[in-house]
Amino acid sequence: MVMSYRGAEAPKTQETQALKVEDYMARKLITFKPDQPMHEVVDALMKHKISGGPVVNDQGELVGVISEGDCLKEVVKGKYDNMPIFTGLVEEHMAKNVITVDPNLNIFEAAKMFLEKRLRRFPVIRDGKLVGQISQKDVMKAVLKAKSSTW
Repeated sequence: MVMSYRGAEAPKTQETQALKVEDYMARKLITFKPDQPMHEVVDALMKHKISGGPVVNDQGELVGVISEGDCLKEVVKGKYDNMPIFTGLVEEHMAKNVITVDPNLNIFEAAKMFLEKRLRRFPVIRDGKLVGQISQKDVMKAVLKAKSSTW
């Protein structure tokens, strides 16, 4: 009879990682106002090397998103009108039906949403206020930091 002298093994506990959107989202955002002129948006996009940004009202509530694509529509329109200038206000050109996420959303659920919705970023809303933005790149950073044994 062979006896083992190893003793009882302690149960293995697996540390789980709470990979939440709020832990990886950008918090310092370039935002725009609905009554802001479009030429200011173009200047800000070029200056900060960004492709768009959230539009918030005076209470910090998200009311839309303005993008390079929205600006390009103005360029094309200006060409047809023989006036290649950026006219109008942000509220006239922004996307208003914006898909947002909660800061407590799991990062893998956010990844799934990126694939399903085919978007590059989502504004993050808490209690009706814009608190950040999560991008596909932020999700990739989170995955790289995660320990593969705790997925």
